Parts: sequence; structure tokens; C-alpha cells
Amino acid sequence: MPEAGFPQKLRLSNAAEFNAVFSNVEYKSSSRQLVMFALGNRLSYPRLGLVVGKKNVPLAVDRNRVKRILRASFRQNQQLLVGLDIVILARNELGAVTNKWLHDTSMRMWQDLCNKHARKPTQLTVPAVSKQ
Repeated sequence: MPEAGFPQKLRLSNAAEFNAVFSNVEYKSSSRQLVMFALGNRLSYPRLGLVVGKKNVPLAVDRNRVKRILRASFRQNQQLLVGLDIVILARNELGAVTNKWLHDTSMRMWQDLCNKHARKPTQLTVPAVSKQ
């Protein structure tokens, strides 16, 4: 059973980690109110970062609700997302959506990221052959 909390190891916790995802996006999934950016990592677990600003979700109660639902959805799907650093960016009017819409949409977007990650071929490094 997945852990009920949101431990530090599952979080993107500093600007450098967020910037790495934003500047090297490998996978993207989006809806009208939500965007997910993902970058492969070399870890055995996924990490999540949330960007839910006051400009796009004006009320604190709505920002907290959105983040709570997205974290819960992430915990339920973290087995699918192994090896990804994910940043979720809120767009306009995200605070007005229902909990069910947010949960269903995030589930669809996790699956989309998982499918894109599974389709990408792993890059194998071929050792250089020296001519003697």
C-alpha cells in the first residue's frame, strides 16, 4: 500500500530541480486549466513539484484544495511514474473546477505521461571503438 504522506524524497524542493524540468522537458500533458511537464530521472521513484500561483487560483482555500487533490492523485499513481520528475503548472480558472474533474483529469494526464515515457526508447551508450 502506498505511503499516506508526501515524503521529502518525492518532492522537487528547490529552484534548481524545478528549472531542470522546465528547461529540459521531455514529456508534456495538458488540459485547459492544467499543464504537466516531465523529465526522466535516474531514480527508482518519481518526484513532484507544484506551481499553483495566486494569479491563477486567487483564493488560498482553492490553492490548498487543488494541491491536496493533485498530491493524492500522484500518490495513487506513483508506481506508473517511476523515473520521472514532474512539475504541474496551474492555469487560469483552475480554482473553479470541481474535485471530481480535477481528479479525473489528473488521472488521465498521469496515464498520458506514463504512455509517452514508455514509448521513448532508452538511450544506450555505445562504447567508442578505437582503431589501432
